[in-house]
Amino acid sequence: MHLPRPAPGTARWWVVGTVGVLLGVAVVTWYGIATTVGAVRPEVTAYRVESDTSIVVEYDLHRPEGTAVTCRIDALDGTRARVGTVEDAVPADGPASVHREVRLRTSVRAVTGVVDSCVRVSTTP
Repeated sequence: MHLPRPAPGTARWWVVGTVGVLLGVAVVTWYGIATTVGAVRPEVTAYRVESDTSIVVEYDLHRPEGTAVTCRIDALDGTRARVGTVEDAVPADGPASVHREVRLRTSVRAVTGVVDSCVRVSTTP
């Protein structure tokens, strides 16, 4: 099947449109890579409800090597209300990816545990 040729005088706009689309794809790709490189990323791997007042949350923390991080872990009840919280300080030494296990005391029985946030700790005095 033979494709029709563009109308005379429109080839320039096809080139401009193609270059524009390629530049847009390049910018989106760059932005996606730039926002994830060096990011601190927690990932909950397991949780165990041990009693009405205790839960254990296990998570993997991926961070740039040599970065100290503090993570806030929350225990939630059936209505997703926070019933316990603890901050877990992860020192800068060690590998870039670490596995952590944190025990939380709760005010009522929790049904799940989540990593609410992880932030880099400033090392400047």
